[in-house]
Amino acid sequence: MELLLQYVGYGMNSVFFTAEGSLWLMPLFMVVIGVVIGILIGAMPGMSGPFAMAIALPILISIFGYTNEALFPVLGCLIGIMKGATVGGAVPAILFNTPGTPDAFLTTLDGYPMAQKGQGRKAIQTAHFASVMGDNFSDLVLFIAAPMIAVAVERVLGLPEKSALIILSLCFMAAVVGDAPIKGLLGGLLGMFISLIGSTMSGNGPRLTFGVPELGAGLPLTSAILGVLVLSEVLVAIEDMRNSRLKNAPPPQQPEMGPKLTWSERITMLPGILRGACIGTAIGALPGIGTTTAATLSYDWAKRRSKTPEAFGKGTPDGVVATEASNSAVSGANLIPVMSLGIPGNFAAVFIILAVESIGDFAFGPQVFRFTPITEIPGFDTIMNRDLVMAFGLFTMMVMANFVNWTAGGMLMGLMGHLVRIPKDLMIPVILTVSLTAAYVQDGGYLGLLTACAFALIGYALRRLNISILPFVIGFLLAPTLEGLVRGAFTASGGDPYFLLKSPIALVMLAVSLFLLFRMVRQAREKGTLS
Repeated sequence: MELLLQYVGYGMNSVFFTAEGSLWLMPLFMVVIGVVIGILIGAMPGMSGPFAMAIALPILISIFGYTNEALFPVLGCLIGIMKGATVGGAVPAILFNTPGTPDAFLTTLDGYPMAQKGQGRKAIQTAHFASVMGDNFSDLVLFIAAPMIAVAVERVLGLPEKSALIILSLCFMAAVVGDAPIKGLLGGLLGMFISLIGSTMSGNGPRLTFGVPELGAGLPLTSAILGVLVLSEVLVAIEDMRNSRLKNAPPPQQPEMGPKLTWSERITMLPGILRGACIGTAIGALPGIGTTTAATLSYDWAKRRSKTPEAFGKGTPDGVVATEASNSAVSGANLIPVMSLGIPGNFAAVFIILAVESIGDFAFGPQVFRFTPITEIPGFDTIMNRDLVMAFGLFTMMVMANFVNWTAGGMLMGLMGHLVRIPKDLMIPVILTVSLTAAYVQDGGYLGLLTACAFALIGYALRRLNISILPFVIGFLLAPTLEGLVRGAFTASGGDPYFLLKSPIALVMLAVSLFLLFRMVRQAREKGTLS
């Protein structure tokens, strides 16, 4: 314990003091800047935390250089952006039914109906409270149990088990869709099929490219998500506005923001926040699974445990709590495999690794948590595990970012609630311009633009056919991960086609998947909604 406290002290000193011992507040300042930028970027439809981190990293390195002293200011800004963007993405999802980030898509299911009912302020404050609480919970788990969780996950869940977990999460799509499970499954399968475009993981060359060489590397992910989530909503909004004008209908009144969230309501949300945070933390500890699976599982679990499941999708705060607590909990938990194994869990973690590897002589991996004795030698540097000092410095900045999210983040989220009063005629061109610019800049110029436009048409068709976009998005995002896991497990098993059935854990997950599909289809048939 004494050795642990010593390393914690060295980690905190490395953040707040220079090598000469003078007070240094630059990391704290960069954390504040990062959180503010993250919330603003997350609140802009079409932008995301990884997008902002990708732009910020080279700028930060050019400002601070490649020295060890530059590590904490750079990491502080990146961590702030990561945490702020997760919180800020809920704002447009609630006010405009347009998620600022893909992580906030499920928040639209209940957040937007709440705003339409005049509870926009309460929905935003619910999202902020659940998001920051879930983030704090996962950070606490990261601080206390990072080595144990990483080792346990790696030993218990191999490639077959992770493959079965992805299949299980895909089966939950129908449960989230609700009244039309067959439509949901077809939408998910369509997303999985489209994600196959590009190079195969077996190295046999491109597939489904129709002779277009630019598609050999696959469809640009950011542009695809922008198109199906944001641009399709813009097309629907434009058509609705046109129909309203043709009918000489009066313009829709902007809903009032409504009352604030009370502390008694916050207390009643704690069990749901804890449940969502646990799911998000568990999923986040698995490399590559991501926030989509966590939000889906959490939302479905909350709906099944609720006494009023029919209220989900119609504007219940429990739905906002479930999704925001879980997807925010993934942020901290994703650093568990990063710090313990050097394996990134999501795009944001990739930029954390790039920053650490680009600046100084630090590296993530198993050596981080080796508590080697600290030796003080007069006239020489102190001998210690500097990677572990860096790890505790990173923990310190995460705590600082959480504090900023609680204070400045809450106030900034409240101010952004006034966005609801901006006329839709003005917002649509801004959203369209920002989204197309992001697609052009992020994903290779015209290929990104064309991909975004193609996926906008797909999303528009799905919406007009009354098919939920959610299964399509989940299938598109998780299919490459599932293919990689299945190929890896198949190769590791020596080409055994029954490798999934050889693992008891994977077998249980597959059985649960089949049971869920059978149950949901039977319930929909009994209600006469199977269509």
